Amino acid sequence: MPGKPVTDQQVRVYMTDRLQHSQRVAAARAGFSERTARRIDADPRLPSQRPAPRGRTVPDPLEAVWEPVLLPILARDPAVQAVTLLRHLQTSDPEAFPDDRVRRTLERRVRDWRALNGPERDVIFRQTPEPGRMALSDFTDANELCVTIAGQPLEQRLYHFVLAYSGWEHAAVVLGGESFPALAENLQNALWTLGGVPGEHRTDSLSAAYRNLDAEAAADVTKRYDAFCAHYGMLASRNNPGEAHENGSVEAHNNHLKVALDQALILRGSRDFADLASWRRFVDELVARRNRRRESAVRIEMAALRPLPARRTTDFTEVVARVTKTGGFLVHQVFYSAPSQLIGKRSNRRFASGETGPCLRRPDRGLSRSDPCRHAPRRRGRDDGTRVHCVNYRHVIHALRRKPQALAGSVYRDGLFPRSEYAEAWVALSAALPRRDACRRMVDLLWLAHEEGCEAELAALIAQTLGHGELPEAHALRSKLEPRRRELPDDTPVNLTDLARFDELLEARA
Repeated sequence: MPGKPVTDQQVRVYMTDRLQHSQRVAAARAGFSERTARRIDADPRLPSQRPAPRGRTVPDPLEAVWEPVLLPILARDPAVQAVTLLRHLQTSDPEAFPDDRVRRTLERRVRDWRALNGPERDVIFRQTPEPGRMALSDFTDANELCVTIAGQPLEQRLYHFVLAYSGWEHAAVVLGGESFPALAENLQNALWTLGGVPGEHRTDSLSAAYRNLDAEAAADVTKRYDAFCAHYGMLASRNNPGEAHENGSVEAHNNHLKVALDQALILRGSRDFADLASWRRFVDELVARRNRRRESAVRIEMAALRPLPARRTTDFTEVVARVTKTGGFLVHQVFYSAPSQLIGKRSNRRFASGETGPCLRRPDRGLSRSDPCRHAPRRRGRDDGTRVHCVNYRHVIHALRRKPQALAGSVYRDGLFPRSEYAEAWVALSAALPRRDACRRMVDLLWLAHEEGCEAELAALIAQTLGHGELPEAHALRSKLEPRRRELPDDTPVNLTDLARFDELLEARA
């Protein structure tokens, strides 16, 4: 039949039948045409014994330029593309190559040349994972999930921890960048949730763990990440730059996790959450369901994991900053207020990866180390360089009461108001009263909230007063506040120790 090559078996059948039948009949019995039979009679060799080389049916359009023009370019840099070579030919000889009709021919010719003469290609060696040997960590952008918190878009990453053998995973929502606190805190959460420690921890070239020096640098691991891995007895390793497949056990899981979260959000019917804690709980529940499908492999891996150390290790960053006369300190383009007693003191500020900001504890000198730790909410600098303020009005209210006129022009005035009701009160006061009176009234309201510890209750009274079209005034609102109990109740039971007990202690000691 046309289009099908004749086989050796057909030729043998034809030669046998040709002894008894005519050429036409023998060809028909063998399954090919009479014309093919005449070619076989002319050359009785089997098809396998006489392969006919296929010749070119049309002239080679690249014959004049392939060896003298194109091959030197390919030999100099095999990365050059076929379309680049074609544009070079059209520029140098536009009459011979007026259009792109030879593009496909040139692409095939370049492809065949690379297969025979091109550079050596990298080979991926698939690995057999061993239980308990390796865990991998990575940060992945999760903004594509389009999650909102109370209607506001959430800028987020996901920290992802995966065991190479069983696929057990841990995920956490990270609001900042790929910092050491984010890596240390979430990696420790994963290890303590897992209940064991693998032999090796692999990442890509995280700046939180590596200084990313040249390839021959002997001490490329940062000291704190090196100390972190030593605390847990893990070997720190990373994949080669640009070789994402070497971190493939977690890279593939990143996509699977985000697809699973996206599908779960579709089933939920909404991507908006009341608060960040609700979104984190949603992620934890989905990861727990995915881990339940790996229970048999996890049991095998758990037997090979090493035990956890007696305690966790550092998961924060310490920054030394001086509290200036403006009542605060600057870290990462964010101004944090501090108690006025710390002005002029140089102190250690601890920054964690979550929403907790600097811990105002353990100053180097000037204050006792036994002072309670004071946390501020975490703020992050803006990309445009504009300074962000995180101010607690309790830190500056004493100074502000002495100088109330400073409120109007303060650079962090809007950050002083603890609740939106106070900000609305300032707008109303500044619009209805002269600046001097508006500042005095507003400072009196903040002082009342601080002195009586009634921030929420006073905010409700301010909103009620504004709702009636009146201006809030501290003296009038003080009488409406529920009085605080400043005396201990008379019926508080007090158990006194018998004095004879002390005599027994002295005799026992003697």
